[in-house]
Amino acid sequence: MYLPVRAASGGATLAGIIRTAAPAMQVQDQAETVQLLAELRQEHRDLDFAIGQLAVAIGRDELQLTRLKKRKLLLKDHIARLESKLIPDLDA
Repeated sequence: MYLPVRAASGGATLAGIIRTAAPAMQVQDQAETVQLLAELRQEHRDLDFAIGQLAVAIGRDELQLTRLKKRKLLLKDHIARLESKLIPDLDA
């Protein structure tokens, strides 16, 4: 089960989702993770485009630009965590 994490101010503070249960990833969990990764990557690309547009805009909102950059970094971190979950653990 996935629960979105939201800030008290209404915006996302954590780029992602908290897993409430998960011993070993099952095939369905892995498929859900792959789908979630695709969605997060798309959002990351969209943010990159929006940041680029806002950065060159006349009279840009620096606070909004900073928030978008922070969100983009959080997404990048969450994507990295999910990608590492897809790598199987090897017994040494």
